[in-house]
Amino acid sequence: MRRRNPIQAEVHFQRLSDWLKLEADAEARQIEERRRRRSASDAEKSGETILDLVITDHEPGLGGRTQLTLVKRNRTLRLPWNRLRVGSPVLLSDDDAGESRNGVVSARRRDSIEVSVDQWPEGERFRLDLTPDEITRKRQKSALKLALDARGRMGQLRDVLLADREPIFATPAPCEFSSSLNESQREAVDFALSAQDAAIIHGPPGTGKTTTVVELICQAVGRGQKVLACAPSNTAVDNLVDKLAVAQQKVVRVGHPARVDQRLQEFTLDAQVSRHEAMKIVREMLREAEHLFRQAGRFTRAKPAPGAKQEMRRDARQLKSDAKLLERQAVESVLDAADIVCATTTFNEDLLGDRTFDLAVIDEACQSTEPGCWIPILRADRVVLAGDHCQLPPTVLSDKAARDGFSTSLLERLVEHYGDTITRRLNVQYRMHEFIMQFSSEQFYDGSLVADESVQLHVLKDLPTVSSSTLTSEPVTFIDTAGADWSEEIEPDGESKRNPDEGAFILRKVQQLHEAGLSPKDIAVIAPYAAQVRWLREYSDADDLEIDTVDGFQGREKEAVLISCVRSNTNNEIGFLADTRRMNVALTRARRKLIIVGDSATLGGHDFYAAMLGYLESIDAYQTAWSEM
Repeated sequence: MRRRNPIQAEVHFQRLSDWLKLEADAEARQIEERRRRRSASDAEKSGETILDLVITDHEPGLGGRTQLTLVKRNRTLRLPWNRLRVGSPVLLSDDDAGESRNGVVSARRRDSIEVSVDQWPEGERFRLDLTPDEITRKRQKSALKLALDARGRMGQLRDVLLADREPIFATPAPCEFSSSLNESQREAVDFALSAQDAAIIHGPPGTGKTTTVVELICQAVGRGQKVLACAPSNTAVDNLVDKLAVAQQKVVRVGHPARVDQRLQEFTLDAQVSRHEAMKIVREMLREAEHLFRQAGRFTRAKPAPGAKQEMRRDARQLKSDAKLLERQAVESVLDAADIVCATTTFNEDLLGDRTFDLAVIDEACQSTEPGCWIPILRADRVVLAGDHCQLPPTVLSDKAARDGFSTSLLERLVEHYGDTITRRLNVQYRMHEFIMQFSSEQFYDGSLVADESVQLHVLKDLPTVSSSTLTSEPVTFIDTAGADWSEEIEPDGESKRNPDEGAFILRKVQQLHEAGLSPKDIAVIAPYAAQVRWLREYSDADDLEIDTVDGFQGREKEAVLISCVRSNTNNEIGFLADTRRMNVALTRARRKLIIVGDSATLGGHDFYAAMLGYLESIDAYQTAWSEM
């Protein structure tokens, strides 16, 4: 077990605050650069802008918002590859007048995107730009200051998280577990429940981390505890809500309704408040206030009594104020009735008032920079972090901040300091054939992972619609393009790299899988470069085929996954591929079939890929592109 010196609180939180400033500056520079790019050939390549959009449909959303559906003005075009995920804050601008509205992406498809806005936008032709969420950054900075100044119980927890105080664990109390949990999952829950300060659940790919987290939450609630359950992304929070709802827990989902999966709208704070008995009175009061405002503004032939209009407006304002107070009481009532509050780590603290929780659980904690985690930590007596520091780190735009340590998550920092003292790892995975799993297990998890019997030997041909062939009977295939002269290139008018020959080959393999009976919706293509993703999307005919960068597939899985490595050059330069944690994610998304296409001559100069090539040969997964031509 490793130990380092305690972290000086004042220095640490100042450093985190400085990194937030560097990140804000980097984001501002990026946005300014986007705004200078007005043509589709430039602006859309960043993945943060979509141009030439029109509104095709709209409908009322929750909280008085409007849901807009936007498509390309040229309806024959699909949307370009982009980073505008569900929940992303965006700026919707009129391309002609330059007026803009802030919004939130609420849904996305290949040919359309839905945005929730508070005000109807003026104009006919629009652009969407990903925009920074400065409110979130302010909340993080405020949390850092509160953590530094904390006393009492919060101060003790802070000291544990800064390695200035040893974490304490009690003797685990007996638990009645669901029979579906394996031994490592049960041990992790027991361990987390015994933590008096903090604990970590380390969940490698496919090991049922979220299932384990949900069991932990249910056990805590069963002991009469109130739980704050968070994750950095809305998708991860929705996964928690979904599983907690199945477990019939009293849960409320806090956050912008547009960021919540449509299936889970009934669990949102907005929806539960709207069903509260007090809201009928609130709606009547607001209708009466609106009537008084209209009446006060109406011109009539008869001269009103002196001061009558002012009195109407006064009464209307009082009604609205009373309605707001009653609505707040309804919010308090809903939150009080819930055993579990679910939200992203950067939730609006005003909604929760002075509420504290017995336990804060942060799922996918490695995807959050440390300042984001302090917001929920400040609300709880104890904290459990769940995630996998061997997969993608938090996204950091500032190169300097990343180099200095901002991309090291709180979970990773605690694992480096406390090791097994504070951590329990899950070791049975339920996703991958054992040959797909084994290389990552050896490289990242000390060879500790075991494939459950239900997935250990499963392959594509076992699916009822898939025919038997060499392609569908083997779990892993590496196709070596060395010597095929499929060289990488810089995308025209861009900086990102692509490999069209490799891309065409990948799409032919997708077609072969489809012809064997596998639906495109069960297939994913992953590439490390956005230019390759754009090329593949442009030339793919399969509407249901998912093509994206590694980031888009974190936490996801498909029956078959094809990885386009892209890099092929005489200098053995591999760029993004040197981030082996990113490749760990790509290699562990497939359930039954993994196909890797790459140039062994370029890849083999790196120790990790040399080991990967050796492993692939050892399981007889190696082929050459020549054999496929």
